[in-house]
Amino acid sequence: MNFNDILQDLKKRNYQPIYFLMGEESYFIDVITDYIAQHVLQESEKAFNQTILYGKDTDIATIINTSKRFPMMSEYQVVIVKEAQMLNNIDDLIYYAESPLKSTILVINYKYKSLDKRKRLYKVLQDKGVIFSSDKLYDDKVPGWISSYLAPKNITIDLKAAVLITEFLGNDLSKISNELEKLIITLPENSNNITADQIEKNIGISKDYNNFELHKALSQKNVLKANRIINYFDKNQKSNPISVTISSLYYYFSKVLTYHFTKDKSRKNLASALRVNPFFIPEYELAARNYSAAKVVQIISLLREYDLKSKGFGDASSSPGGLLKELIYKILH
Repeated sequence: MNFNDILQDLKKRNYQPIYFLMGEESYFIDVITDYIAQHVLQESEKAFNQTILYGKDTDIATIINTSKRFPMMSEYQVVIVKEAQMLNNIDDLIYYAESPLKSTILVINYKYKSLDKRKRLYKVLQDKGVIFSSDKLYDDKVPGWISSYLAPKNITIDLKAAVLITEFLGNDLSKISNELEKLIITLPENSNNITADQIEKNIGISKDYNNFELHKALSQKNVLKANRIINYFDKNQKSNPISVTISSLYYYFSKVLTYHFTKDKSRKNLASALRVNPFFIPEYELAARNYSAAKVVQIISLLREYDLKSKGFGDASSSPGGLLKELIYKILH
């Protein structure tokens, strides 16, 4: 079952005896767990029928014994195991999973790890309950996720604003959701659209001087704009660390190189191959015209070189701003 399927079932009160929630993206695991904790039982039922255990402080035997209890004056009891990735002998859970109580809803948070699909426990959990694999979103999917997160709240967001948030926070959905909630609170009265101006005002990301705008300036070979952005980065190094800029440029030019070697250059296929929104394909087309494949390979080599220099290898005396200016000059010329 996917995330939305699980939530829809929970809202219909179609409960499964075991929810084994695993994977790298903690956000989806937390949302499902929090929904079960908040909505399955009435407040008056929780004192006797809702138990939260932690993997570092418990063991499989305790989890099984707790799960085998019957609810008191309630249809269900809820047992939530957080930090289950710290449990020893997780495979021993099979002794409960083979015959779980229908009156118990057992939720296992197995974050940052995954069960081996070849193991018997995985197959039993598939048959007796729900296994949910919570995978990290690729960066290109995050702006779309931001829009879908806001949609049920009747809030829209400009594409540039969504990309700015992604550039600033990456694919950490928990951080992004927190920032979005703050932005919703600061929306002007009678407004339901989040713009780049609001991002700049309330989160502190400059809408004109950021890695997204640097990519665009480089794709256009706009020397003046690129240098203005780099000078801004130099004066605001704390919020624009060189390591993030180099990583962002590596990510960008790797896609330009992919563009060069993609045979089917239809917009739909390129969006899939580059893992970007189709809206941004013209920018990559322009970058590919301005930088040959050989030049892009050289740029990627430069990025690796300056990444090492920024960490003190071979050029410990140069400032981050000085290194970035050198790097951008070599990219553009």
